[in-house]
Amino acid sequence: MACVLETPLRMSVLSEVTASSRHYVDRLFDPDPQKVLQGVIDMKNAVIGNNKQKANLIVLGAVPRLLYLLQQETSSTELKTECAVVLGSLAMGTENNVKSLLDCHIIPALLQGLLSPDLKFIEACLRCLRTIFTSPVTPEELLYTDATVIPHLMALLSRSRYTQEYVCQIFSHCCKGPDHQTVLFNHGAVQNIAHLLTSASYKVRMQALKCFLVLAFENPQVSMTLVNVLVDGELLPQIFVKMLQRDKPIEMQLTSAKCLTYMCRAGAIRTDDTCIVLKTLPCLVRMCCKERLLEERVDGAETLAYLIETDVELQRIASITDHLIAMLADYFKYPSSVSAITDIKRLDHDLKHAHELRQAAFKLYAALGANDEDIRKKIIETENMMDRVVNGLSESSIKVRLAAVRCLHSLSRSVQQLRTSFQDHAVWKPLMKVLQNAPDEILVVASSTLCNLLLEFSPSKEPILESGAIELLCSLTQSDNLALRVNGVWALMNMAFQAEQKIKADILRGLSTEQLFQLLSDSDVNVLMKTLGLLRNLLSTRPHIDQIISTHGKQIMQAVTLILEGEHNVEVKEQTLCILANIADGTTAKELIMTNDDILQKIKYYMSHSNAKLQLAAMFCVSNLIWNEEEGSQERQDKLRDIGIVDILHKLSQSSDPNLCDKAKTALQQYLA
Repeated sequence: MACVLETPLRMSVLSEVTASSRHYVDRLFDPDPQKVLQGVIDMKNAVIGNNKQKANLIVLGAVPRLLYLLQQETSSTELKTECAVVLGSLAMGTENNVKSLLDCHIIPALLQGLLSPDLKFIEACLRCLRTIFTSPVTPEELLYTDATVIPHLMALLSRSRYTQEYVCQIFSHCCKGPDHQTVLFNHGAVQNIAHLLTSASYKVRMQALKCFLVLAFENPQVSMTLVNVLVDGELLPQIFVKMLQRDKPIEMQLTSAKCLTYMCRAGAIRTDDTCIVLKTLPCLVRMCCKERLLEERVDGAETLAYLIETDVELQRIASITDHLIAMLADYFKYPSSVSAITDIKRLDHDLKHAHELRQAAFKLYAALGANDEDIRKKIIETENMMDRVVNGLSESSIKVRLAAVRCLHSLSRSVQQLRTSFQDHAVWKPLMKVLQNAPDEILVVASSTLCNLLLEFSPSKEPILESGAIELLCSLTQSDNLALRVNGVWALMNMAFQAEQKIKADILRGLSTEQLFQLLSDSDVNVLMKTLGLLRNLLSTRPHIDQIISTHGKQIMQAVTLILEGEHNVEVKEQTLCILANIADGTTAKELIMTNDDILQKIKYYMSHSNAKLQLAAMFCVSNLIWNEEEGSQERQDKLRDIGIVDILHKLSQSSDPNLCDKAKTALQQYLA
């Protein structure tokens, strides 16, 4: 029987709850304006901090009525203001509340409210807009649909410290990407917000700072402007430097350091400027120490990684600042002891977000070790480092996996480490696992790392081959993603270098002639260069050259012809001529060139080319064809003499370029021998 009663019981509880809320909504429809106002005030007091009450009022249809009252010309300013306050309170509930408000078209109603002459009402509308726009469910574009909104918000910056705080907060949350940056910049955001950095209100200063943060990110135009802005006779970067001093609140230090970092990365401040080397970098390192809160340590490490990512000198300075490399090891031991965090809520939060620390540490290690061998060695010698990276590759969080792969990629640039630590920890195993069914952003970095593990001196090369890497890499060459195509061919090129015949045959079988042609006609020059490099590595050592040409000769010659005739740069044509020189080094393969008059004419043409690199590559072909000690050399010499090659060699033997001159003389000696 209990089962039968359950549903009606639940329904009656719900109706009780909504009934207790209904009288609030009913009062909004009272004909007496004074009672309506009192009803809204009572509703305001009832919803503060009460999410259940907020949800009930939304379900009972309070929002459309509040919006109606907010927009009615006959409503008093006090009533309109109270309606905006209640709507703001409802927006502070759950994301579903915000969705309900958006569905009722709250944003146009509030924007309309900003045209009122009454400051208190404007502030209430702005506060509510701020709450709605800072919600993740609100599309930023809603701020930009009406072109009059941004200039009006700019004008409101001069009204009060509250309008300043809320408008800056709306801008900083709704500025996502270059288009938004341009709109705000063109409407004078820099000039209108700069003076707020010296406001008496801390909140205003912070929101202004956050505005500059989003405006400057990856934006050279804004960053170059910011460098020259004067506020009370002081340049903006100097104001930012003052804001990151130790006596300022941590939030302000960190945000100022981020502003300077973004301006530096956008090219507006030099990397060797003292405000970067002596102020910004040390401040970000300070944020990484264990005394800081989890989110400060994450933000500090990630910003520092971004600052030093492309600059070797900054990487070196960071690596020796405050024992940073050892300090980052603590990121993996967090929280180390429960007793260290007395606040249970804080502990619960940190346990849920501990993976963000690991992600940040991997990112910063990757940036630190990007170029310098000594730094990489220090990183790898940090306690359990390789185990941590290997564990990171199989974490559930995709962001941690990506950061761990980036870190591994950075460390894999070290010849020494490839031979030692990478082998000791069999890093290739988890890496191959990552390469199965990973999203593209992880595949790109993982395949780049694999390219390094397949270099000829890497002990991992053999086991990787045995684990089915050829098939995997051949499939990458067919990807729509350019970076994956490049990495797929690059890894195959490394794999083919000084490889045995079986591996080369497996690569050709895995790729198929059709796919090889696809790659040779790829619109991207990197793909083309790596494919030519792969062909060159496949066509090395005579038995291999003869074997591959006997099966794929016709197609390879066809591709070579197309490239030499096409509109390609010098490097591409040089690689192609080097492939021809390799074919000319084969025993039976060279006949393929000798019986192809078109190719011979092309070799002759490139011997007289204006570019010395192409001349030299063409001469390598000739030298390999006419070499005396090989069978049939006399006939080949005669044929090349008949088409005018010897005349060109005589000319080149007088060349001012010592390489060309020596090569031509060596070739002519074959005729004299």
